[in-house]
Amino acid sequence: MSTPSFLLSLSFLFLSFLSISLSQQPPKGYLIDCGATSKTAIDDREWLPDEDFISTGSSKNLTVPRLIPTFSTVRSFPLQNNLRRKFCYTARVYKGARYLIRTAYYYGGVNGVNFPSPPVFDQIVDGTFWRVVNTTEDYRKGSTSSYEAVFEAKGTTMSVCIASNTYTESDPFISSLEMLLLGDSLYNTTNFDSYALSLVARHSFGHNRSVISYPDDLFDRYWEPYAENVSVLASNNTPSVSGFWNIPPSKIFESALSTDQLEPLELRWPPLSLPNSTYYIALYFADHRDSMLSGSRVLHIHINEVRYISNLEVTSAGAAVFATRWPLEGQTKITLSSAANSNASPLINAGEIFDILRLGGRTHTRDVIALNAMKSSLRNPPLDWNGDPCLPLNYTWTGITCFEGERIRVVTLNLTSMGLSGSLSSSIANLTALTGIWLGNNSLSGTIPNLSSLRLLEVLHLEDNQFNGDIPSSLGEILTKQ
Repeated sequence: MSTPSFLLSLSFLFLSFLSISLSQQPPKGYLIDCGATSKTAIDDREWLPDEDFISTGSSKNLTVPRLIPTFSTVRSFPLQNNLRRKFCYTARVYKGARYLIRTAYYYGGVNGVNFPSPPVFDQIVDGTFWRVVNTTEDYRKGSTSSYEAVFEAKGTTMSVCIASNTYTESDPFISSLEMLLLGDSLYNTTNFDSYALSLVARHSFGHNRSVISYPDDLFDRYWEPYAENVSVLASNNTPSVSGFWNIPPSKIFESALSTDQLEPLELRWPPLSLPNSTYYIALYFADHRDSMLSGSRVLHIHINEVRYISNLEVTSAGAAVFATRWPLEGQTKITLSSAANSNASPLINAGEIFDILRLGGRTHTRDVIALNAMKSSLRNPPLDWNGDPCLPLNYTWTGITCFEGERIRVVTLNLTSMGLSGSLSSSIANLTALTGIWLGNNSLSGTIPNLSSLRLLEVLHLEDNQFNGDIPSSLGEILTKQ
């Protein structure tokens, strides 16, 4: 079958060994036990309480027996008037580095008997909508739920947010959050300036035991077991993965799915119907035989009858093949067949598939810094003043409106009658795109800062506060505009 024109721009790479150095240290980053009040050691790794990463929500203990520590507590966030609000964990990160973000959930009836089913809500990373969290089916089965993505840090901090939407019926919550630094080589054919990767499925084919994770996977990715009603081969040769593309754990090569003789191997994978989108697909192979003695194993691979790659030679050294942008919708069938010059049946060891997310952008850095300084000067800032101030657009901070142009700027600030106390930071003068400020009927004190830099400001309301000192002369020009 010829490759259709819409696939001509897709990237296909076949790699076996590359020169990549690996650290043997545990994953670098953060393991956060949400709702916990003290550190917890699990499998020789330290989980941190979440109080240093978030300033809102409440810690709650679950009474469900036999839960592992990270699922025995949650952080719960208030649902108020069915408003779209986000509540964000913020952590220091290395700008330009790639991070695996994993959130985990176990409901445990934390919202009470009136809400037996888990809430459904949104996840956001910085200014990008990640996906909807719906743990209802897993909870019905007594299982936990986890979601994973790969994002590049665009600044020195990164925020992961839980967000109530109009379909949220009770308080959103989270059990644990992991932010783990990945190697520079992992998934590096993705343009992380514009995109992120949201995991759909990652399976070790032929493996029917527990999930493969750290320490077998140095980056703590989860490789789920997946055995279909086809032959499972045990491997006599496990390749070194120190230079293998995306550095999968060697354990995934201990077994493989195969067929008898030279019959094609068909997999319904991933095991769910996919929404219409573009996907990153990576497949991993290693011949369990000594290829020097046993002859060649050469494969053709098709996805939904479309050629993925032809004449892939699989040896005991191992191989990885991937597509960076592949359109899919609905059920997916992967077909592996032996080439004419192959004397061995097809096999496959593992696979990963990610949905490719377009990044949502970021609020102008100048405005973010100014608003965070304002937040610090207030004794009781709005609960959702965390994460990106303007994005996603449905989740702008309370009291803020933004202009979405080449640069995303804050254009109005309206916190009238919000019960605010504390002082008004001079950093407000750095919000140079502001056209209106409404801060009336609060309990703000201290002096009014110099606002002469706000050349676009047309409306200013500071009445009914407790300011003292002289009124800046710069306000005279603003008052003449009104």
